[in-house]
Amino acid sequence: MDCPYNLANNRQVRMLSDLSLVGCYNLSVMPEEQRNKVLLDSAKENLKRMAFFGLTEFQRKTQYLFEKTFNMNFISPFTQYNSTRASSVEIDEQTQQRIEALNFLDMELYDYAKDLFLQRYQYMRQKEHQEARRKRQEQRKILRAKQAHLKEQGENSSTTDYLGNVEQWRR
Repeated sequence: MDCPYNLANNRQVRMLSDLSLVGCYNLSVMPEEQRNKVLLDSAKENLKRMAFFGLTEFQRKTQYLFEKTFNMNFISPFTQYNSTRASSVEIDEQTQQRIEALNFLDMELYDYAKDLFLQRYQYMRQKEHQEARRKRQEQRKILRAKQAHLKEQGENSSTTDYLGNVEQWRR
């Protein structure tokens, strides 16, 4: 953690951003504050353009979004594990704060990614509910049309015997 050139720091931002915007790893191209903003903005933009991404702590929602985005279904549901090997390691508050300070861009990117992910999930759920509602309305419309047609036929054939009506009702 003491090395200022440690590539583990803010790794996600670097992996998702266009490094050519800041002269790759040449730190003399622009001031650090400007460089950080350009990298973070680039990472956010690239994440937003991705058709799909998921978050480990939302396995079921990730699966749902993947299935809806790519119109396919997994055989079984994802399993949500709320603990990892890393989460079982205890570190003191000072170390925690140091890690967060060294990865402040990743922390901001994560907040953005989580918000974007939940927006996409909510949008997909609403779309699914609207589609289901539209199908129900269509089915009711078809049923009403059939009932009106049967009623009309019944009025036109009032002399039809009882068995003939039973046959109509079965359809």
